Amino acid sequence: MLIRPAPQLRSSDITDERLYVGRRAFLAGLAGSGLLLTLGERRALAQSVAREGASFLAGDEDKLTPYESVTTYNNYYEFGTAKDEPAAQAKNFKPRPWKVKIEGEIGKPGEYDCDDMVKPYKQEERVYRHRCVEGWSMVIPWLGFPIRDLIAKVQPTSRAKFVEFTTLLDATQMPGQRRGVLPWPYVEALRLDEAMHPLAILATGLYGKPLPNQNGAPIRLVVPWKYGFKGGKAIVRIRFTETQPRTTWNEVAADEYGFYANVNPAVDHPRWSQARERRLGEVFKRKTLPFNGYADEVASMYAGMDLAKNF
Repeated sequence: MLIRPAPQLRSSDITDERLYVGRRAFLAGLAGSGLLLTLGERRALAQSVAREGASFLAGDEDKLTPYESVTTYNNYYEFGTAKDEPAAQAKNFKPRPWKVKIEGEIGKPGEYDCDDMVKPYKQEERVYRHRCVEGWSMVIPWLGFPIRDLIAKVQPTSRAKFVEFTTLLDATQMPGQRRGVLPWPYVEALRLDEAMHPLAILATGLYGKPLPNQNGAPIRLVVPWKYGFKGGKAIVRIRFTETQPRTTWNEVAADEYGFYANVNPAVDHPRWSQARERRLGEVFKRKTLPFNGYADEVASMYAGMDLAKNF
């Protein structure tokens, strides 16, 4: 697991993705190549290393997926079903102004401007592995904050057992919604204890920059031990419920997409194996890990559950 806190970032603090992706090679030849960098680049590198520490540099098993791949190979059906469509179709999407309605079984419901909602929380850098149900995976440096921080503020009642996330419905901006591919708007949900887990975050950026439109701007769900379809993008409503909400993929194809969506290599998708995965940019597949490699952190939440039935 890779989790690294970071301070509130100014634009001057952002590490260029060229340095972000190539830091190992750069550090290996630091003595010689350092003279070729500008003062700003050297400062950015120093800040990056200070934030990340030696743990990131220890090996290449979890090297970052290049920024270009992260932002041009996307599952975002609101902008098209092909992986390259979201980057092309989302260029004119407007993520500001943006309101998020928080309601349901809570003591402090309300509608919030997204920036005002996010402002009180310390933005942290989280480098997470991601596994898509289709068999490909990425490693992404997110900026965001734990969902539990927001939950504490809105004060769930004793009846709150689940948290539902509803995404934007706007076919004028999202051409994919003009097709009947899915019932819109897209809805995902977590059990309350899952949403309270420190690994679960609301992301507002990646690679030290605000979220690109095709990656879910301005705010999205990130739950690294679950398959990628669990990460609702462009969230406009968060609702706390007593009963388990109906979620989009579970409603459309319950035999293929369970409510829990936990990465379980021992349970195959009806149309393909989940035992192995391919990182974007790599040729060979690797073994898929239970809970996407986060079993030590999250498996206790599912103790006693039949993980083949509750997939």
